[in-house]
Amino acid sequence: MKWHLLRLGIVDYEQAHSLQKQILQDRIDNKCTDHLILLQHNPVITIGRGGDNKNIIVPQTVLDSFHIKVYEIERGGDVTYHGPGQLTGYPIIDLRNYKKDVHWYLRQLEETIIRFLSYYNIVGKRVSGLTGVWVDDEKIAAIGVAVKRWVTYHGFALNINPDLSHFKLINPCGITDKEVTSLVKILGFNVDMAEVEDKIVSAFSDIFNVEIGIYG
Repeated sequence: MKWHLLRLGIVDYEQAHSLQKQILQDRIDNKCTDHLILLQHNPVITIGRGGDNKNIIVPQTVLDSFHIKVYEIERGGDVTYHGPGQLTGYPIIDLRNYKKDVHWYLRQLEETIIRFLSYYNIVGKRVSGLTGVWVDDEKIAAIGVAVKRWVTYHGFALNINPDLSHFKLINPCGITDKEVTSLVKILGFNVDMAEVEDKIVSAFSDIFNVEIGIYG
């Protein structure tokens, strides 16, 4: 099985969301194959279906000073920050070809991030009752998905080298007692985003047993 790969660089949230919806409908209509979209966003805060805007803990004037927009969207989960230096991935795949189980899919995404971290000799882990991936007691990846007619969209946000101070503007995923970390903070040196994308593609290929590339 093959997935089509899109590597888009830094993209405004509205543009990426519109693209997701377009590919989602094409996948539902069987007009395209499964996709993996990799990108970074300009600074933005999104609130999922189960979210509470009270988890944005600064006034709008502060967000405006950072040029950070807020969107309420259809993914699961609570409040999340996206920005440059964070690799965001949107797998748009038909679960009927894998397993019709959203909880299974979430665990597969977590396992993909854990596999990716292992390439850098970092031990990622799950925390019981909390979706995402953690290193020690700090969160490195947030996950929030939506599914329509068994086709997935939205996905994961993996902190490579974002401005971690921006996470202080929110209670990330509604969590108040744990910190957020990044790959570069853990390693102590910079990494190339293209290398990171290559490694995340490799991890997806292994965990989902697929070929991922630019086809057609």
